[in-house]
Amino acid sequence: MELSRRSLLVYGLLGALWVLVLGWQTQEHVRVREAARTGLRNRAKDIANTLSAIIRGMRFRGVIPQERLEPVLNELIHGRTNELIQSSELLSIVLLNATNQPVASAGQPIDLQRKDLLQEGEHWGARSVTLVNPVDLGASLSALGVTNTVILPLPGEFTNRGSELGHEFTRRGPPPPEEMLPPRTPPPPDAGEFQPGGRPGRTREPGSRPRRPFWLRGMAEEDFQSLVAKQTLHGLVLTLSTEGLAAAITRDLWLRTIIVALAGLSVLGSALAWRNLAKSSELQIRLVRTSEMNTRLKEMNLAAAGLAHETRNPLNIIRGLAQMISRQTAAPAEIQERSRAIIAEADKVAAQLNEFINYSRPREIRRTRLALNAVLNEVVRALNYDLEEKQINLQIKGEPLTVEADEQSFRQALFNLLLNAIQAVEPRGEIQIAAEKRNAAEATLEVRDNGPGVPPGHRAEIFKPYFTTQKQGTGLGLAVVQQIVLAHGWEVECLPHEPRGAIFRISHLKLAA
Repeated sequence: MELSRRSLLVYGLLGALWVLVLGWQTQEHVRVREAARTGLRNRAKDIANTLSAIIRGMRFRGVIPQERLEPVLNELIHGRTNELIQSSELLSIVLLNATNQPVASAGQPIDLQRKDLLQEGEHWGARSVTLVNPVDLGASLSALGVTNTVILPLPGEFTNRGSELGHEFTRRGPPPPEEMLPPRTPPPPDAGEFQPGGRPGRTREPGSRPRRPFWLRGMAEEDFQSLVAKQTLHGLVLTLSTEGLAAAITRDLWLRTIIVALAGLSVLGSALAWRNLAKSSELQIRLVRTSEMNTRLKEMNLAAAGLAHETRNPLNIIRGLAQMISRQTAAPAEIQERSRAIIAEADKVAAQLNEFINYSRPREIRRTRLALNAVLNEVVRALNYDLEEKQINLQIKGEPLTVEADEQSFRQALFNLLLNAIQAVEPRGEIQIAAEKRNAAEATLEVRDNGPGVPPGHRAEIFKPYFTTQKQGTGLGLAVVQQIVLAHGWEVECLPHEPRGAIFRISHLKLAA
């Protein structure tokens, strides 16, 4: 329970650490996104300030010819005048009057019929952002003391563009020569603005109307004031592409995702490492306990073997006395019969004690070169009386082989296998012992019989101690066989023998060089 609580605490700390990393990276991504948007806003302000400076430079007496302004706007759109503007991916520029009507524009068209686009601020779309008045254009243009800046057409455009401007008027007289046009550069700030009929050097008051250009002096005053109202700059709309911003945000998102994934893998690896450490600690504790239990079992095994050995002495005395009684001619027949029964039961107990001692004895394997056929013949001679009693046909097949094994243990295993087969078959049954060479280093030995066989559910349990399917068996013979086989590093298994019987196969016998 203590280890489980500790593991739960460690897993909780690792999970909290991952959540902390996730929150940190999320906050950093939001910060990067806001920083990118702030950078885009700042570039929009720089563009607006640049445009304001250009307009102030082009203005003369509060008037800018439209044909000279639109090429400048197009150059701003294509980014040929400033590297800053090129990096901001400017899509469109629209200059508005006081009624939010376009006065001049360049780039992609903007749907100004949407009321949300006319509200001052930012309007983010899927691939672009529209900024309405990123800077106060009116205040920026009034830096020279003039609040109104009017964009008017040149003399050659009156007839064509009058209807577009909401007026019907025509130019009087031929267009003035080039030297009569107003200069393209504004006067210095201290020179002041010209008022109608005034003199240079007098500065107009803020809010005063701009001076009428000489090519519009034939226009009625009402039409001119209406034209000025519609062509006076009041607001600015900029549209910038957000593809670069989206790409930067996406790259940062992938970076944060990779960091979070690596943190998750680290946390998962740490959790697995802690789990393996906890399991290793638990296995070490279990190993220590198993070692202690094994030591106790060895001690009990030695005590039991000693007890079995000591039990054989009084058992032999009982058997000897029963034999003496059975041999007395003066004893009644009933006494002689019971004495022989005592002898038979004593022999059974002695056989069980011998098998128990053999099973409990520690196996110390000392490998030597053994001729397989010679060992088999010795075992067969030892069981010759049992074979003749049941008239069993025994055959030894296979080529002569030489194996490396402990002679006494190997003889005991073969004896038990052969005795098990003799007890299993019916009188006049058949038993085969076959040795076969598998490869240059290993061989296989099989003991086959035509007895009743072993049911499939018992083939895995037949090698357990005290498990037997025979009335005469003690349940330790095959257990001793498995113990000897495993001590040699071999394998033993029980297989069906077609059409009837069982096969006990010992595999991986090591051939002598």
